[in-house]
Amino acid sequence: MPIHATDHGWVLETTTTAYALGLNRSGLLAHRYWGPRLPDLSDYPPAPDPAFWSFNNVGHLTPEEFPGYEDVKFIDPCLKLTFADGVRDVVLRFDSAEIIAEPTPELRIHLRDTAYPLHVQLHYRAHERYDLIERWASVTNHDNAPVTIERIWSAQWHLPPGEHYRLSYLTGRHVDEFHLRREPLLPGLKVLESRRITTSHHANPWFAVDRGDATEENGELWYGALAWSGNWKLVAETTDFGSTRVSLGLNDWDFAWRLNPGETLTTPGCFAGYSSEGFGGASRRLHDLVRETLLPHGTAIHKVLYNSWEATEFDVDEPSQIALAELAAEMGVELFVVDDGWFHRRDNDRAALGDWWPDARKFPRGLGPLIERVNALGMEFGLWIEPEMVNPDSELYRAHPDWTIHFPTRTPTMGRNQLILNFAREDVQDHVLGMLDRLLADHKITFIKWDMNRNVSQPGWPNAPGDPRELWVRYVHGLYRVWGTLRKRHPHVVWQSCSGGGGRADLGILRLADQIWVSDNTEPTARLAIQEGFSQIFPASTMESWVTDMGPAHLPLAFRFHVSMCGVLGVGGHLLKWDAAKRAEAARWIARYKELRHLVQLGDLYRLRSPQAHPLSALQYMAKDKSEGVLFAFRTHLPLNTLLPPISLRGLDPTARYTVEGFEGARSGLAWMRSGLMLELGDFESTVRHIRRV
Repeated sequence: MPIHATDHGWVLETTTTAYALGLNRSGLLAHRYWGPRLPDLSDYPPAPDPAFWSFNNVGHLTPEEFPGYEDVKFIDPCLKLTFADGVRDVVLRFDSAEIIAEPTPELRIHLRDTAYPLHVQLHYRAHERYDLIERWASVTNHDNAPVTIERIWSAQWHLPPGEHYRLSYLTGRHVDEFHLRREPLLPGLKVLESRRITTSHHANPWFAVDRGDATEENGELWYGALAWSGNWKLVAETTDFGSTRVSLGLNDWDFAWRLNPGETLTTPGCFAGYSSEGFGGASRRLHDLVRETLLPHGTAIHKVLYNSWEATEFDVDEPSQIALAELAAEMGVELFVVDDGWFHRRDNDRAALGDWWPDARKFPRGLGPLIERVNALGMEFGLWIEPEMVNPDSELYRAHPDWTIHFPTRTPTMGRNQLILNFAREDVQDHVLGMLDRLLADHKITFIKWDMNRNVSQPGWPNAPGDPRELWVRYVHGLYRVWGTLRKRHPHVVWQSCSGGGGRADLGILRLADQIWVSDNTEPTARLAIQEGFSQIFPASTMESWVTDMGPAHLPLAFRFHVSMCGVLGVGGHLLKWDAAKRAEAARWIARYKELRHLVQLGDLYRLRSPQAHPLSALQYMAKDKSEGVLFAFRTHLPLNTLLPPISLRGLDPTARYTVEGFEGARSGLAWMRSGLMLELGDFESTVRHIRRV
């Protein structure tokens, strides 16, 4: 049992790490320890009990696990609310605790307000194999009057006392997502957030904190990620008292929740861990957690797909798709996906969103004959949809204009000629669920690309049953309900999360979708950096990566394929414009990927040289049993006659002997990791090398 109750409180132990909390003499639930697992339970320190200072009292100085807005703490709290009588603070004190053994060990701490019948339950779950702790909170109103919640976060994580911490995080924009940033934490608040009703292209609810000296494979690191697909907020705070904390949860911007008598509001889960193996060790733990506990299809190997968007765009019909499918099948593609343009009167991006049935002009016989032909060619069939959106020029909008997110007194703000359906409404959920359920029941579809191509404006909810500002959270709950119900009814379908690229990439959506469309930018040299940032959190099995016609003409097809082979390989180029030689080369790389994809999709990732920092970059995947691996290396642009540095492999058994494709003889794992290997690459050249234990 990884959770222990002791005289000093509670300790959660994983394979190599530990997290401890307890009550101090002031009765506050305080953080005690977070770091490497210690030999004995008595080794973990008691809860700190700071002395009173004139302007900073005990409450301010104590690293509380879940502080409320109360008294003279002057800290950023996890919970802020207003009671029915206008009182605007919450005074939480310990009530009881329990340890639940099944199905996953969990500690539940019960807190109660000292004056009102308000109950807060803190949940701590130990994911022992993955060295991760999951936290979330729920608040229940036992009063006979409503309470208005203005902030509720999932967790506040406290770092060991010290100075000179460094924060790592991800930022970006549409077609330029997942750039890794690092900066020192100075006194004050560092805020990262999304206000867009999606996770957003601009930041991600993930953090890593180190003492400024952690590297890819060495050094202490504390890290975490929020499992939520809507508005979120991360606040990292360093104080003049040597304390550092990171809070993560629902965004309190424009947020309020009317908690009626007897009701409970529960926050999304927040996963966090400690690594002594640097950023790479942290990533590998998250990757294993995602693959083995979150993804609907777990460790299933994903197929090579072709998507027809770049070839036909909206000019979709049965003959054009069959022509592309025949070429794709010859290349070894296993899954053929029809993108936008297949549904009722969808001729451009100004009409038809919301009307999810096959267009009778483009498919007079329906989708059935196309699907049958695709299956006969040995491929499975998939579709693109964007069910959260509606065009004003659509049957759905003409019937239900009130179903959109809007302010009735304002002229609707259009984005990509479309409005957003209010998924917070149950009638909207039921309608979309019914349409998509029929689509999947009537057709042999095994893959759905679920897109979302604009963010919220005018966040109005006329006649909302509660506070209209609940929209931000109820929308995501509605999304989860629709998507989750479809997944249960059609468990064979593989879903992909797309939001104009990486706008909805998070641990929450990966309970529903097996893959994420990382970016609309498929230019290979740009993708190297985007994919590196993405890999900080997500495994390669979730990273759909296409070979397209985007990018400079001088980039070899091999380079394009090698970049995409670092994830789940797909092809999106216009095959009718590829000559026979190009398609034959593509077929060779697809076959090569199939030989290696078990390593890419299920192996341990080692980022050897960063493409965000070096023109020569490299990464490596190794099988869990260290029996084989694959090395990818890329050179973008370096001056002539530049001597390339050796590339040192990682993750090998030091005492075993390995061969590396293209190099004569076997060497010990230690030799490959210490001495490395020398590659000869010209500008915009790349290589893939199989590693085998002998």
